[in-house]
Amino acid sequence: MFDSAPTRPSRPVQVEALAHITHRLGRAAEAPWLHAEAARRMAERLQLIRLQPRSLVDWWSFNGATGGLLQQAYPASRVLRVEADDAVMQRSRSAAATRWWLPQRWLGPAVTWATPAQVAPGKADLLWANMMLHLAADPPALLQQWQRALAVNGFLMFSTLGPGSLQGLRRIYERLRWPAPHAPFVDMHDLGDMLVRCGFADPVMDQETLTLTWPDADALLLELRGLGGNADPARAPGLRTPRWRDRLRAELQQLQGPDGRLRLDFELVYGHAFLAAPKPRVAAQTTVALEDMRSMVRSPRRSAGPSDGLR
Repeated sequence: MFDSAPTRPSRPVQVEALAHITHRLGRAAEAPWLHAEAARRMAERLQLIRLQPRSLVDWWSFNGATGGLLQQAYPASRVLRVEADDAVMQRSRSAAATRWWLPQRWLGPAVTWATPAQVAPGKADLLWANMMLHLAADPPALLQQWQRALAVNGFLMFSTLGPGSLQGLRRIYERLRWPAPHAPFVDMHDLGDMLVRCGFADPVMDQETLTLTWPDADALLLELRGLGGNADPARAPGLRTPRWRDRLRAELQQLQGPDGRLRLDFELVYGHAFLAAPKPRVAAQTTVALEDMRSMVRSPRRSAGPSDGLR
């Protein structure tokens, strides 16, 4: 289904700016509305999956805005909520402790927290990552982290922004010869290639476009700031002036629809795949690690095909 040639798309980002954006989103009062909507739409796809995970990982749980969707779908599963860093993790744990009166706080398996470095390898039956891959400085490296966290035949499910997002805003910046308004997004076909190279099997990619509208430019800019920021290496250095901001407000009027509201499209990309059992390379003499051999012995034989694991 996907080209497995050893090429990968470059995604130039300014790492320091991306880290600042991630920390700012983690300090917000709540996750963006668009993240919650993407989580709801992605959760609807869970009913197609036969897998009933005993343990699942919710990667960057706070910004993913998953809420009780995973607990509702898998009430008997152990949940590990992974946050970007210690500060966000401690905040999430404290927020959960203040909700002691909720029934789910006392029913079912315990919920635990961790940072990415603390996630044990090979334990998760399901790894869920909602609307955070586009905030990764190195997407292939992050996919490798997910691959290590999953058990053999574990299931990965994620969503992210695709290059069809914010095209109207990019056209304005290009016409005015301003630097790019955001770092580039990775195409879903390139993400599929990455999954294959990271050892995942039967990757399935899908996308849909949502159009959001706002009454004025200030509301639009406030929403965009809540969704992230500009980590493009060619972004304008330093602070912008009030005069520049007034010019931007005026230019954004070009995004008006027939109803007078400003409009921007967001491409939501969904991906899911299984973690295949490791396969030794055929050679005159082949050496296989003991743990890999155990994984291959434990792994049931699976028939090929994109519908494997689905009803």
